[in-house]
Amino acid sequence: MFVNKSVSSFPSVTEIIFKNINKNYLKVILLNIVLLFSGVLTGLFLIDFFNLFEEVHNYMYLIYITYTVVFIIITLLFFVGFKKRKFAVREKDISYKRGIFFKKLTTVPFSRIQHIEVDEALFSRFFKLASLSVYTAGDSSDDLVIKGITKKEALEIKEFISQKINE
Repeated sequence: MFVNKSVSSFPSVTEIIFKNINKNYLKVILLNIVLLFSGVLTGLFLIDFFNLFEEVHNYMYLIYITYTVVFIIITLLFFVGFKKRKFAVREKDISYKRGIFFKKLTTVPFSRIQHIEVDEALFSRFFKLASLSVYTAGDSSDDLVIKGITKKEALEIKEFISQKINE
């Protein structure tokens, strides 16, 4: 006969010891933000210089002020959000948490992992950083991505998980 017992005690998620993302990843984030906003600023200067939109020309100072405020807010959000990114590799699972306003904790048990990738983005390569992507069955996208860890650490985690899967 089938018996389904109630669980009376749960393992505590707060007992997980999380590790911070590499500090150099903040430089990568800020570099990406500066490049993006530099392109937008160049476009604004060209519109202003060549007076491409006459009806907008009178309000360019408001556009520049709005641009500056948006740049500062986005930079601060990424800076604060960077400090909230943490990961943990335990004996049977890997966890990643992030978020400022909406906190998200993703835990993937090794038994569900189908594939693991280590990727290096353009600017991350300069700082010897990589991202670790973990894929599980039944989903077409990566279930867990840890960006901003050293390439060496990403390869070590990949090897550790691969060994655990093959046991």
